[in-house]
Amino acid sequence: MALDPFYLIVDDADWIERLVPLGVRLAQLRVKERDARQLRADIRRAKAVCEAHFCQLVINDHWRLAIEEGCDFVHLGQEDLAGADRTAIKRAGLKLGLSTHDQAELQTALAAEPDYVALGPIWPTILKAMRWTPQAPAKLAAWRAAIGDLPLVAIGGLTVARLDEVFANGADSAAVVTDITRNADPEARTREWIASTRRWLPVDAMAGRA
Repeated sequence: MALDPFYLIVDDADWIERLVPLGVRLAQLRVKERDARQLRADIRRAKAVCEAHFCQLVINDHWRLAIEEGCDFVHLGQEDLAGADRTAIKRAGLKLGLSTHDQAELQTALAAEPDYVALGPIWPTILKAMRWTPQAPAKLAAWRAAIGDLPLVAIGGLTVARLDEVFANGADSAAVVTDITRNADPEARTREWIASTRRWLPVDAMAGRA
């Protein structure tokens, strides 16, 4: 499985509706602290937009709703993984992405047979308080060697200026949150990310993004 090199992560379906039509091909909906009805509505909105614009939608955490709504990708943190029904996820045909922060978490993730592994935070991030120190780009190279051909996602403090270092150390996809959502012009920044990541597109995706 190949991932788009630009991985947008947002916390509301409004962002999906606003940014995906610009050419985003991989987006995660990471919604916190909403009731099941609101979550379901957000997932449905995001799914409709992503399907219309050939964007792969990843649902963060809410694997039950992802199954019920016919989504095809879910991303879990380590705590969510521990409580998830991996058999149900697999039976539903959902692809699985997992977060990792240290070697022990990497081994836990690999035992779950994910479709991709994420490592972070690569640089300091303002998104949320983290108990892990920044990994630094060189850690990506170690993860690359450990996971073989599995796609590797870098997250945490990424900017367009740091992309060369991220991909040179083995990442397949660069995940971004605040560099876009807290930018004065999120649309312009999104277009910049799309343009800047084109040279790392998987070969089989080139035709669709030409």
